[in-house]
Amino acid sequence: MARLNTLNLNFAPRTHEGALARHVSPELQLRRSVLACLLWESQFYEDGVEIAGRIAELVPKVAAEKVAALAVEAREQMKLRHAPLLLVREMARHNAHRAPVSETLARVIQRADELAEFVAIYWKDGRVPLSGQVKKGLAAAFPKFDEYQLAKYDRGGPIKLRDVLFLCHAKPRDEAQAGLWKKLIWGRLSVPDTWEVALSSGADKREAWERLLREQKLGALALLRNLRNMREAGVNESLVLSALGSMSTARVLPFRFLAAARYAPQWEEALEQAMLKSVAKQEKLPGKTIVLVDVSGSMTAPLSRRSEMQRTDAAYGLAVLLREIGEKVAVFSFSNDLVEVPARRGFALRDAIDRSQQHGATYLGKAVEKLNQNENYDRLIVITDEQAHDTVPAPDGSRG
Repeated sequence: MARLNTLNLNFAPRTHEGALARHVSPELQLRRSVLACLLWESQFYEDGVEIAGRIAELVPKVAAEKVAALAVEAREQMKLRHAPLLLVREMARHNAHRAPVSETLARVIQRADELAEFVAIYWKDGRVPLSGQVKKGLAAAFPKFDEYQLAKYDRGGPIKLRDVLFLCHAKPRDEAQAGLWKKLIWGRLSVPDTWEVALSSGADKREAWERLLREQKLGALALLRNLRNMREAGVNESLVLSALGSMSTARVLPFRFLAAARYAPQWEEALEQAMLKSVAKQEKLPGKTIVLVDVSGSMTAPLSRRSEMQRTDAAYGLAVLLREIGEKVAVFSFSNDLVEVPARRGFALRDAIDRSQQHGATYLGKAVEKLNQNENYDRLIVITDEQAHDTVPAPDGSRG
């Protein structure tokens, strides 16, 4: 008979800083892991391989329809590209999760290069045959893309778009598309008129940028990323300001505006207006919202290996937008202390948060406790990289 009088070593979970943490369901763990990371990018507390491995472990523990819905949300609402593809790849491994694979894959592939990127993820652990559901999903996604999109993203990696076409046996919807795919197979697609092609052709940089701006050939991200290049080339300022005023901000993460302003400060006012425009039609959060921003030392780590931006930039960008969508908003920072930030808007709020206190420890628990004692609020939104030095009490919005 097994002994019952044994020592229970199932200790409560703790954060990376040693504070007590709560047990979280597999579904919530998966949601947090997917929506709070750039896949395969190391974070301050975890490396990218650990995060991807955790996602793979969690997928079979969560119902297939919930994993599929999370993949769609990550792509369509959070604008993430690789994490949704990994979710679908992991779904394809498990019998209980295969039914929604084709429909989900076709929906989350929204850029032509994601066709080849998914196959690369599928073969990451070894080249194996694509499942039937995966082939159906790729075949359903392929007809979305026109000649410009196929040419722009038919890159020189080991897996080409023509390879994906052969693997999934997609059927063209008409003769025109059949002809287009033949051009893809034969390498005869028309050269796309992108800023990379225009500048690599040897044309005068100023003339090239001004033509692209006049013809509205620059997407929002390309525009923001190249403001410094345009400034250095002496591009006509009125063209730049017009482009910033008319740009679509639907797929631009908040920190991109802050990054652009850092490298092209003379256009900061136009960038701020474009950033705030992105939430101008957002439904307001009713009541009083407290935004609590982590400014601890770990938040100064880079967003990714190649990024010059810090996590604080992402946090400040979110805080700026949250200020705009709340009926009544108070912003606080926390690190060693809790500090109320002056009631500023836009980029001035970014500066006020950054200067509010030293970037030290992560005493989130103490900050929430003080807010519960001294503030009336309806909701508390915490922007943090997650690892607290102390135990965090539940927010007390009932007093608002």
